[in-house]
Amino acid sequence: MPVETPRTTAAHRDPAPADGGPKPSRWRAYWPLGLALLPLALLAQASFYGRHVRPSADEWCFVPVVRDDGVWGLVDKFYTLDNGRLGNGLLVGLYAKFPVAGHQWYGVISGVLMFALLWALVVALLRISGTRTPRGLPLLVAGMVAAVFLFATTNTYKTFYWPAASVSHTLAPVLCVAVAVPLLRARGRRGRIAAVVTAAVAGVFMGTLSEEASVVSLVVLGTLVLFAGTLFTEPFRRSARIWSLAGMAGIAIGTLLLITSPGSRHRRSRFDAESVSMLAPESLWGSLRGFVEILGTVVTTWQYVGALAAGVLLGLLGRPGPGRDRSPFRPVRPLPLLALGTAAFLVAGYLCTVITYPVFGERVVTTERTWNDYLLMFVLLLVAAGIPLGRLLRDRAPRTAGFAAAGGALVCAVTVAGLIVPLAGLGDRMEVRAERWERQDASLRAAAARGETVMPYTPTRVERMKEPFGRDGKLKWPAQCVADYYHLEKVTYAPRQN
Repeated sequence: MPVETPRTTAAHRDPAPADGGPKPSRWRAYWPLGLALLPLALLAQASFYGRHVRPSADEWCFVPVVRDDGVWGLVDKFYTLDNGRLGNGLLVGLYAKFPVAGHQWYGVISGVLMFALLWALVVALLRISGTRTPRGLPLLVAGMVAAVFLFATTNTYKTFYWPAASVSHTLAPVLCVAVAVPLLRARGRRGRIAAVVTAAVAGVFMGTLSEEASVVSLVVLGTLVLFAGTLFTEPFRRSARIWSLAGMAGIAIGTLLLITSPGSRHRRSRFDAESVSMLAPESLWGSLRGFVEILGTVVTTWQYVGALAAGVLLGLLGRPGPGRDRSPFRPVRPLPLLALGTAAFLVAGYLCTVITYPVFGERVVTTERTWNDYLLMFVLLLVAAGIPLGRLLRDRAPRTAGFAAAGGALVCAVTVAGLIVPLAGLGDRMEVRAERWERQDASLRAAAARGETVMPYTPTRVERMKEPFGRDGKLKWPAQCVADYYHLEKVTYAPRQN
């Protein structure tokens, strides 16, 4: 039987048949909840693989600093020497405080946090817009957004499992969108004031956490200020503008703290970024070429269609609720609204590429972790694009709406299935690396306990992560950090473990 789309909610159910047969209305009300279990199972699978994460790349250097000087010692090092990111240093220090366990649990904790924040955002948007949905549909939408954002990327390890990258480029954009929840749920003057204060404080923190996420936030908030008259009704318009301006001011303060820090100046000097102007024609042109190539990769990644399907289901199954007449959103035609969102996404993505190009050059195309700051916006846009499509199918072809809902559910299921296989392969590679890492860890700790000062080290690679030595044995920057981690004077290259 095809899935239908009646005006069914938890509070409106058909009575059970007298013969004890099936309850169609109950099924129609709850099947989205069952479908939501699929992306949640994917998140659970990914969290389970987190037990195979071990320190690598930058973390070889973070852990010894936190061990010797504490979390605030790392914050000070970030500010005075590394990059100036105070907020980043705090979050990194919190997981580096627990060397291996912190890395293993980071995926679980951050995954649950990001999903919960996205769920809260979806629920708040539906509530303030006066949209009534079957139970489980907000959960499904949030789950699909989280699934494709975290696992449709070309390098899931650096997006989800590498804590240093996730803090800066994966968790950061989710924290940005979650700042809207207090405003969406504000009731009365005190609630609006609290939302504005939250936006300002979060802006300062974000400015010291991630330059790219800050750029995306500034573009989005600036768009809200400029087009508030088009998007919102009169009572909400002023609140939205004040909230947006408070967030922009906070980001400006945080960014100023970052770029004037000794660490930021040292980082620009280390990467020779001072000699490469972001506004130089060759830099702007190189950024544009890189961004176009990134877009080509993103739009040809078919799993992102799962976000569109979730939006279609939201449009098909959503119904006006009791608070629809009090919605702060003006009735805007879908195409102009989506065009505005797409323009904001393209501007934000290009600007993120511009500010990273002086550091990475043409490698911005392969530095996937820096894409995530604006990819969340892309995923949310796909959901938004699916909503009017679902409404169109519901209103213009009501007899086939049930088939459309079934098709949307199938696309969501196929998307999750398409993400399971590569994630399982990554889990296997992570497990192999973890076993090799553990053997070498035990060997180096035993050697340090014996009083050895120089020991051989075999790189344990996974997903293009940096190791102390290249494949040709060439010394790389984490080498001294590895020695410090094990209380050695130096490590030397060993092609194979003993």
